[in-house]
Amino acid sequence: MSRIAQADDFPLSRVTVDARRPWFGIAVQRFGQVSALSQFLLGATLGYSLTFGEAALAFLLGSVILEVIMCIVGFIGQKEGLNTALLARWTGFGEIGASLVGLAIGISLIGWFGIQSAISAQSLDALMPGAMPVWAWSLIFGLAVTAIVAFGFVGMQWLANITVPLFLVLVGWSVISELSKHNVGELMTSAPPGPHITVWAATGIVAGGLIVGAIITSDMTRFNRSRADVVKQTVLGVTLGEFMIGMAGVLLAHAAGTGDIVAIVTSSIGFVGLIIVITGTLKINDWNLYSSALGVVNFVSTTFGRNLHRRNTTIVLGVIGTILAAAGILGKFTDFLIILSVAFPPIAGIMIAEYFIVKVWRRELDASREDGSLPATAPRIVPATIVIWVASALAGYFITWGIPSLISLFLAMILYIVAGKLGWVRGVGSAQTRQQTAPEPTTPVEA
Repeated sequence: MSRIAQADDFPLSRVTVDARRPWFGIAVQRFGQVSALSQFLLGATLGYSLTFGEAALAFLLGSVILEVIMCIVGFIGQKEGLNTALLARWTGFGEIGASLVGLAIGISLIGWFGIQSAISAQSLDALMPGAMPVWAWSLIFGLAVTAIVAFGFVGMQWLANITVPLFLVLVGWSVISELSKHNVGELMTSAPPGPHITVWAATGIVAGGLIVGAIITSDMTRFNRSRADVVKQTVLGVTLGEFMIGMAGVLLAHAAGTGDIVAIVTSSIGFVGLIIVITGTLKINDWNLYSSALGVVNFVSTTFGRNLHRRNTTIVLGVIGTILAAAGILGKFTDFLIILSVAFPPIAGIMIAEYFIVKVWRRELDASREDGSLPATAPRIVPATIVIWVASALAGYFITWGIPSLISLFLAMILYIVAGKLGWVRGVGSAQTRQQTAPEPTTPVEA
């Protein structure tokens, strides 16, 4: 069983001790996730509306918020060795709630996978107009990422080791190329070229831009060996990713007088700029697909009682997302995906409150962790959690002041703690846990 689970990246079981990895390699993946093209775009967006000093303060505050959330959620994943959707069964959600968590993760991230594939396809078309239809580029890009993610954590580490250094070198080249035409000192003290926004609003944009990645951080930290490793990889990866790439985008926006970072890099260094777009998209899109597959595997396991193979699920989801991107359908679902994303912050709030404070099911996790298994049973449904989840998500959607994602996260945490103290957090029904019995892969790849 351990060999099968390990070959498939443990989608329905704990990560074993021998499968845990050194923190630096995981930090490279975290840095790649944070320093993707979206971070470059974020920096340019803030630089268009803030001074250099204001943007730096916004990135500092936003990074601290993200790192605190990532570390706390990451500690749970590291200690239990469980991915987010599976862990949710014993951190307040029960089987039905966890299946909904898995479904939300699966739909949301496969949607963003398709959208990112379409963005890269449009960039390739801009580089070589007429060489190939945009839909064909979408197919090539999406299927390439799918092939890499099919190999699991090993394939993604290989991708990170190549794309992260390349992305950094190319970003450095683009920044130096563009800034050499300007006085950097003046850029750092100049007024923003666009309409001004407040530092607090910008902090919300920084924190909100990676909040979904923070919520599903257990998918990554379950491979860590200690809490210290979680902290080191988070601080290094997030801090460098936010500041190196984000502040580069700020300076470029000031230099070019626009927030369109793709136009900046393609006009200043042409072909290399488009490689930046592609490499920057690759390193976030693989995690979109990876976590989506984990979410769907857990949804099917709890809902239909079938243990799907993660690799096969990855291939199916990747093909679906790629085809939808090529057909141009996903662009019409952006608003739906944004609405769906407000469901994520309360998940973290509930999990943190249950695991560290309320602890209704903590004893079961502690006992089963000793022999590397899962708790024998899980609550079928926890009604109070569903109510708190929906109410907090609605608050995150309708509240427009402050940082809505954090408001919904902390609201969910407070409501769950209050409900726990009042004795309202209790499971209805009990379900036997299906231990890892995933089918042997056709061509096993040891992780």
